[in-house]
Amino acid sequence: MEYQNLISTVKENILYVTINREKALNALNKDTLTELADVIAFANKTPEVRGVIITGAGEKAFVAGADIKEFSDYNGKQGEELARSGNGNVFNAIEGSSKPFIAAINGFALGGGLELAMACHIRIASDNAKLGLPEVTLGLIPGYGGTQRLTQLVGKGKAIEMITTANMINAVEAEKIGLVNYVVPQAEVISKAEEILNTIKLRAPLAVAAAIKSVVASFNETDGYSVETQEFGKCFETEDFKEGVSAFVEKRKSAFVGK
Repeated sequence: MEYQNLISTVKENILYVTINREKALNALNKDTLTELADVIAFANKTPEVRGVIITGAGEKAFVAGADIKEFSDYNGKQGEELARSGNGNVFNAIEGSSKPFIAAINGFALGGGLELAMACHIRIASDNAKLGLPEVTLGLIPGYGGTQRLTQLVGKGKAIEMITTANMINAVEAEKIGLVNYVVPQAEVISKAEEILNTIKLRAPLAVAAAIKSVVASFNETDGYSVETQEFGKCFETEDFKEGVSAFVEKRKSAFVGK
């Protein structure tokens, strides 16, 4: 698929995805969501890709929200379908990916933009970033998992406060409440994400995938412990487990192959 709204490239086993709508502050329109769904699917089916970094073009915004004009005249059923398809194809697809996704938040992350960042497994924010869910100012609520993921990350009280006031918070506050993992100068957002992924790349790929699945299951499954137990057992059947044990005994670095 040829992208009109994304820049996508793979370098040293990392897939870099830049939402390239700088004049629109990288707002998520239908076409951008379709392209994101495609690039997420590519990441999941491509063995070369060991991790993904998502960011926004320019220095002002990661993603400043959704393209409101596209759904301003929707009825209830159309609104439900908008949320259902977006969640299934993009937001849940990111969270459910076996590859670690890192959001490199290089400016405003508002509405659907913050929801996109929260769907990622790790978040790095620039020190000038502003984050928030302003949907109630439009007579809406977050529809791409925002009410759920924000609550999981920061707790019920803070989530209700942020969503019902629609107030933005800065990067320092976001780190304080657990919404982002790190705050760095804007010029270092990508390099910090690369640093984390380069460490993950040293680990067993199937074990990394199992760990992500098990952690996500702690929120989304009725019995996350069972998922963890099953994934733990599956690890014993992998070549990487045998390699990891051998490397430990032989006091050398592991050479994992993802099998």
